[in-house]
Amino acid sequence: MQTEAEVEIYLEEIAKSGSILGLESMLGLMEELGNVHRYLKYVHVAGTNGKGSVCAMVSSILRQTGMRVGRYTSPAVFGRREQYQVNGEAITSEEFVRVISEVEAACNSLVAKGRRQPTVFEVETAAAFLYFYQQKCQMVVLETGMGGITDATNIIESPLVSVLTSISMDHMKFLGNDLQQIARMKAGIIKEGCRVVAVRPKQEEVRQVIEEICCQNHAHLAYSSVQKASHLRYCQRGEEMRQCFSYPCRRLEEAGNSAQMGVLQKSFMEIELSMMGDYQIENAVCAIETARALQDLGFSVTDEEICAGLSQARWEGRFSMLCHSPLVVVDGAHNADAAKKLRETLKRGFTNWQIIYIIGVLADKEHEEMLRIMLPLSQQVFTVTPGSPRAMDGQVLAAEARKYHGQVSHCPTVKEAVQKALSVAGGEKSMVLAFGSLSYLRELREALKEIL
Repeated sequence: MQTEAEVEIYLEEIAKSGSILGLESMLGLMEELGNVHRYLKYVHVAGTNGKGSVCAMVSSILRQTGMRVGRYTSPAVFGRREQYQVNGEAITSEEFVRVISEVEAACNSLVAKGRRQPTVFEVETAAAFLYFYQQKCQMVVLETGMGGITDATNIIESPLVSVLTSISMDHMKFLGNDLQQIARMKAGIIKEGCRVVAVRPKQEEVRQVIEEICCQNHAHLAYSSVQKASHLRYCQRGEEMRQCFSYPCRRLEEAGNSAQMGVLQKSFMEIELSMMGDYQIENAVCAIETARALQDLGFSVTDEEICAGLSQARWEGRFSMLCHSPLVVVDGAHNADAAKKLRETLKRGFTNWQIIYIIGVLADKEHEEMLRIMLPLSQQVFTVTPGSPRAMDGQVLAAEARKYHGQVSHCPTVKEAVQKALSVAGGEKSMVLAFGSLSYLRELREALKEIL
């Protein structure tokens, strides 16, 4: 392969085989590549919602310490190369072609030995390990795909910290039909003796699974709790709106209820997030506790570096503002739990706004529950069909949406949906919000550029 276009053709071709869970093929592929993944240090992140945001935040914090940090996330939102970042910079086109070509050669060697062709996610993940090794990364923040225990990323043997974000119903076809099964799959990234940071589960059955697996693996568990964040507010910084909150410094928490408490009552970090959405506060608290887990392992991470890292963290596709006039926001909410969090953001920060939705979903998602949660807050709804083999037909989605809303229209193209939504939006307090699946947001962004 000589060009990025040829790489895209290659990856799209092998993507036709779909998803195959399990580690055997990935282990064989990495053996062909010299098992380079064994020479890297990891923060491994799994969960249902918030993985990408937590990865972005932890990476940004660690960069403040002077480390060379690799970050691998999936799926891509606005382009495949964004999945591979070193110190916040995406892999170049030339490096992307070279690394994928090396992995292709390893795949061909496997097939010649009678082994199956690795899946597209296995190829992309192997490329991440290889690239970060070649880039001499001192730490890799690694996001799982849909699962955990059988996820291609889970070939790593000794993560420094295993992180579990919120866990809810998702990918039931692959992960199980109840929360216990899904939690058990996600918690499969917990390894012997590692540190574990988990967003405190609301469901008792999830908590029991996490604690059981930590106990079996002699892993040290720390829960992160959004309840420790206080004085939540919006802050204006120039033209940028930020979320702000206070969080106790470690020395204040260690003081507990002792006499020192009075002296330390002002010992709070003041956190600013450029990443909007109420749910990002929960993710930020998880990132803070992950940094503290690394402190416990001997890494030097100061409160100042935590604050600076969170302030500078960016994650496209999570309540991201593509345009301010008119306001166009995209959010990757793709299941019921994410929809609830998105709804709370709208109710807290956009009361009395005119909100127009563009929605496209994948067929294996909880689309009806998402519609029930989200549609009461909208004035008008436009549905589309995402460009994915797993996409739900936008016309079928529109028919379902009409059960919950009287102003629903299907648009045959994403560009038409953007045009119509913009024509409806008007006035200062008006927003176009696109959500439901990450798979069509790149096309939406390009359509918006053409129109404006």
